[in-house]
Amino acid sequence: MKTAAIEFADLVHAEWTKFRTVRGWVVAVAAGALVIIAFGLAPGQHGSCNVSSCAGPTGPGGEQVSDSFYFVHQPLDGNGSITARVTSLTGQVPVPAEGSATTSGLVPWAKAGIIIKASSTPGSAYAAMMVTGSHGTRMQDDFTEDRPGLAGPVSVASPRWLRLTRFGDAVTGYDSADGVHWAKVGTATLAGLPSAAQVGLFTTSPQYLQTSFSEASVSGGPSAATGVFDHVSLTRPGGSWVGVNVGGGGGGLGSAASFSQSAGTFTVTGSGDIAPSVSGGAGVGVTVAQTLIGTFAGLVILAVVGAMFMIAEYRQRLVVWTLAASPRRGRVLAAKAVVVGTVTFAAGLVSAAVAVLLGQRVMRDDGAYVYPASALTELRVIAGTAAVLAVSVVIALATGAILRRGAWTVAVVVTVIVLPYTLTVAVPVLPPAAADWLLRVTPAAAFAVQQTLIQYPQVSNTYTAAYGYFPLPPWAGLAVLLAWAALALALALLRLRRRDA
Repeated sequence: MKTAAIEFADLVHAEWTKFRTVRGWVVAVAAGALVIIAFGLAPGQHGSCNVSSCAGPTGPGGEQVSDSFYFVHQPLDGNGSITARVTSLTGQVPVPAEGSATTSGLVPWAKAGIIIKASSTPGSAYAAMMVTGSHGTRMQDDFTEDRPGLAGPVSVASPRWLRLTRFGDAVTGYDSADGVHWAKVGTATLAGLPSAAQVGLFTTSPQYLQTSFSEASVSGGPSAATGVFDHVSLTRPGGSWVGVNVGGGGGGLGSAASFSQSAGTFTVTGSGDIAPSVSGGAGVGVTVAQTLIGTFAGLVILAVVGAMFMIAEYRQRLVVWTLAASPRRGRVLAAKAVVVGTVTFAAGLVSAAVAVLLGQRVMRDDGAYVYPASALTELRVIAGTAAVLAVSVVIALATGAILRRGAWTVAVVVTVIVLPYTLTVAVPVLPPAAADWLLRVTPAAAFAVQQTLIQYPQVSNTYTAAYGYFPLPPWAGLAVLLAWAALALALALLRLRRRDA
């Protein structure tokens, strides 16, 4: 007597034989894969910019960064410390629709503070203590690290004392409200920090952003900030204070970068940012996911195949013979799902790999800056996209078993999978809260597997799916799609058990 496993394997083989002997289904799967590749390799559709201007300097961790600020510095040879009190942080922001006009205002992540930096070269290692526009005192280092200190804004009535102490490669940050009682904020290890580092005061202010109702469009421009420092002390001063506009940042406000010194008080004005480079309203460039823009066209084709793999049995009234040969209807549905899912996964894996690996070269040849992704991230994007296609086609198969009409089935699949993505990512027209909700509860959540970007809390940006930031982690998004597939299969099984044809 055959075991249940052998019987199921025979059933899968029988369903596979049905699939491969229908030339139209095989051709359609190949067409779906080719569509994904064709969109991924098509030139001139990814947007472009001069790579030298799009790509910022490289930080110590190899990531692209923004590193532009006004730096009042002098050498610090060996171990030592710098202390300063910040009494004011004010700013200027653009006036909407009035050209180069500005008005008083302070962006949330405007920064003024003290810094120890390997050199004045953009991208070099650093550790800094700072006050910010809306996030209190912070210690930040090497662009990606951020630690909170004292809360609240800075003012003459409520100044902030800052201190950095270097010992070897370790830099420790402290803050104080009165200059007497100090609290340690954190310690950063700056690998390879040279003996003669640069130390001093800095001010910078990132882009001012204004977003539309749906955050589908972003406007704004460069902002500037001015910090006022006093009680500046440095162990073993290495010379006179020198001002430099690091990175030449600031756009139209770059000319405002300056500093003045009078009776021990420093006034430093700067523009730009010291932070990781991001995609979105505050950044430029495209991501690896752009090579997979053909996924939805391919999905529609593959969904038709999945639906027809079930519906054809009803059209030709073969379902009666199929169920007579294998009365356990759950196994019949499972076998069909295994076959169509496996075929789709294989086709999706090949097409996604070609699109991702070769599509990046095409985008770079077009002049686009592509945000770098690790090999493991690329593997997750490729395998995840194949899984999304496979599970989506299984949903189409199950929907076909429920509705038993080809056009209705494809319409349902497009509505529950493609439409939410279109409204939130491809053509974002929904408010951010509504878009996030759709991308948490609909099958479109699974496209989080294509996310390659990191959301940095210390960088103001439009962190929406339209710019490549999904509300769920990659595998959580895929889990949502799997839940929908499980529901669809359960309803399909219920329908099969109640009616043969």
